[in-house]
Amino acid sequence: MIRRACAVALDMQIDIWSDIACPWCYIGKRRLETALADFPHRGEVGVTWHSYQLDPTLPEHYDGTSAEYLASRKGFPVEQLEEMSRHVAEQAVGEGLAYDFDSLVVANSARGHELLHLAKDRGLGDEVKEALLSAHFEHGADIGDVDTLVRIGAAAGVDEGEIRASLADGRYKAAVASDIDMARQIGVTGVPFVVVDMKYAVSGAQPPEVFREVIDKAWAEQAPAIQVVDSSTDAQACGPDGCAT
Repeated sequence: MIRRACAVALDMQIDIWSDIACPWCYIGKRRLETALADFPHRGEVGVTWHSYQLDPTLPEHYDGTSAEYLASRKGFPVEQLEEMSRHVAEQAVGEGLAYDFDSLVVANSARGHELLHLAKDRGLGDEVKEALLSAHFEHGADIGDVDTLVRIGAAAGVDEGEIRASLADGRYKAAVASDIDMARQIGVTGVPFVVVDMKYAVSGAQPPEVFREVIDKAWAEQAPAIQVVDSSTDAQACGPDGCAT
């Protein structure tokens, strides 16, 4: 039977594990967006956000700065951690972000991840991810507070009543746990962790050119390629002058 050749639509999937409470994740988001901005096939690239918690033991609320909390957990001097935060804030400025670590509210991100899964189901995953990161790092919002999450989600287009109901009954807790379990299975030990077409992984908030190099490589490998297995001149074949004997 003769099969007619036809054009094949190529799609690319980018999966990203990150935490709302991760400052490098917001920077990494901006750098990935820069890498994709002039990618010729941007409209054929899907981006999916997956949950990850750097510190699931965080309390719902902590009365103190992020540096003070990390000092109590990790044993580093507060001054050293404050200097690290200043460095991260400087990097954020380079991506057009205005981090305010003095106003940052230390809170457990679990409920925020539940909201993200609801948002993904409603086709608003990226909008809510952006809103949560901005609220946490730029505006001192409490991402552990239900009313705050309702406000953030509703402003991004998610139904307010649905947000409250889903957070109350915990319907997305299993989805959050599944993301974290998958991260464990593929060896994620830090975020952001970007996987292109479940084939190439980029760890950390790499420069845009690093993301773009991987995206270009993965896209090129999707295209069907013809490989010559045997090009010897004495092989039996037919050409314009007839057939070999």
